[in-house]
Amino acid sequence: MQLTKNFPLRELLRSQTATRLGYEEQFDPGPVVIDNLRLLCVHVLQPLRDSMGRALFVNSGYRCPRVNQAVGGSPSSQHLTGQAADIEAGHLTIEQLYQRIKNSSLPYDQLIQEFDQWVHVSFNPAGGRRQNLRAVRQNGVVKYLPG
Repeated sequence: MQLTKNFPLRELLRSQTATRLGYEEQFDPGPVVIDNLRLLCVHVLQPLRDSMGRALFVNSGYRCPRVNQAVGGSPSSQHLTGQAADIEAGHLTIEQLYQRIKNSSLPYDQLIQEFDQWVHVSFNPAGGRRQNLRAVRQNGVVKYLPG
């Protein structure tokens, strides 16, 4: 199933953790999750990709509860509802991608530059907060700083 021109559903469901641990529910989300993933792609990921003219790489999209727990995700993570994706763009540094989204007019809900490894971006159909954060490790503890 294609969510948008460049984003198939399978890309937003992919999970090495689910495959390794045999969590089959990861690959069969309900219709609400699929609708949320479609909205994320329609309003944020596809317009971003179109504006760059280059591919985006989705490292993590939807996470079923067991996968989210296995990877140490927040119990309130928007990944659980299909409203978030962790992304990279091969031709941009993580900071460049973060700044590009932050300075865009995209209707994102939350944007987090995480450990200079990936960018977390979410979309909430109820309205975007445009919250900008940076995740860093300080003395072994993850902290979220204003971005």
